[in-house]
Order: sequence, then structure tokens, then C-alpha cells
Amino acid sequence: MSSPELLLQVLRTQMRAAGVTYKMLAERISMSESSVKRMFGQQDMSLSRLAQICKAAGVPMEDVLRAAADATPQADRLTLTQEKSLLANPKLLLMAISCLGHWTLEQVLETYELTEPECIMLLAELDRLGLIELKPLNRYRLRVSNAFRWLPDGPVQQFFREHAVHDYFSGSFAGDGETLLCLPARLSLPSAQELAGRIQQLAGELARLHQSDRRLAPNERDGFTLLVGFRSWEFAAFTALRRTAPSKTTA
Repeated sequence: MSSPELLLQVLRTQMRAAGVTYKMLAERISMSESSVKRMFGQQDMSLSRLAQICKAAGVPMEDVLRAAADATPQADRLTLTQEKSLLANPKLLLMAISCLGHWTLEQVLETYELTEPECIMLLAELDRLGLIELKPLNRYRLRVSNAFRWLPDGPVQQFFREHAVHDYFSGSFAGDGETLLCLPARLSLPSAQELAGRIQQLAGELARLHQSDRRLAPNERDGFTLLVGFRSWEFAAFTALRRTAPSKTTA
């Protein structure tokens, strides 16, 4: 759905909620009802006309714009070019991950050796890349969904594999709320696909809890990372011990 179509759909919904019909609106803005219907149907409306209709319908224009922004479809992944741009600047990658964690500018400044002008420039670059929408007072809205994932085997995933996996698994996983499992199993393909779906559900649950806990004070939350991998795999040292198939001799 395009942005104008979505905006007018939200406006129609809010007009209905306010009990304002096309006929009533036409009378209030001195137009014919057919002209009003045609204007909505053609999705051709200037910003000044939108403001006029909102005022006539008793619907705050800010509410229409905010509802349309909230309903805008969000991407589940960045593009290859966007990920490469993040990796070109480690500070930009840091700011991107902070934004994905819903950190405020103040929290970033308190935690990392970054200046406020640096942070603002990084936020502006993330806005340009399409990861966030930068708002007044250096606030922002994510342009990616709760189901966001890095590109499979993309630049960021490769970076984490090379530089972060060892650091991640070097911990004891013995702290409160921590766990480490490595569970081998022999499964059919349908069973493996079922479990992969369950893992996606787990990721959704993590996103839900993350969203819910945003209402808590910063000192009531800590940074947790869920790193999940599931694939057909055997440790190379064990593979080396496998029996070799007997060679076939020809008569």
C-alpha cells in the first residue's frame, strides 16, 4: 500500500470514528459530495487540503499522520548496500545496534566514549540509510519490524561470526537468566522444519518481552543477547573419525 493510499485510509477511518460522512464533509468545505468522493478515490490531495479536511472533520492532523506512520509496513531486513554502509564505520554499527535495542541518545552518551555531535551525526546517517526515522529532540522511530534479521550470511552476520562469536561463547553462561544448550539429535526434514518454526516463534517472544520491558527504568534492565543456530552439522574432529566407505573393486 502506497503512502498516500495509507494516509487517506487512516483519514477515512478516523472520520468514520468521528461520525463524519462524505456529505457532511462536503458541506463543511463547500464542495459537492461527488467531488469529495472523487478526491478520496483518486488519492490526490495537497497538504493544505488535508489540513482543511482534518479541521472540518474535527480530526487532529497530527493523529492522522502519526497513525499512518505507525501503520506503515516495516522491513524485516536491510539491503546488502545498507549493511555494508554500517560496517564501513564501527561507530555507525554501534549506534545501529543501540537503536535496535531502543537506547536513547542519553543512554548512548552515558555508556560510550562518543560526543553528542557525533551521536547526532550517526543518527542522521541511520535516518539516511532507512534504519530509523529521526524526529525532533534527537528521538527516533525504527523503520524495521520486530521480526528484523540481519541478511543470512550477509556482511553484518559475517562480521559477527569472525569477531563476536568467540567473545560471546567465552562466557560461563552461569549468570542469572543465562543458559547454554548444545543438543544433538537425528531428525527428519519435516521435524527440523517444525523446530525451525518454533525458533522463529521464540524470536518473536523475545521481541515481545523486549517491547514490554521498555516501560521499565534503565537500571531495571540489562543487555541480553539470544544467539541461536540450528543446522545439519558435525564437529570436524568427529567427522575425521568416520569410517570410510569400502572401495569397490572391479572384476
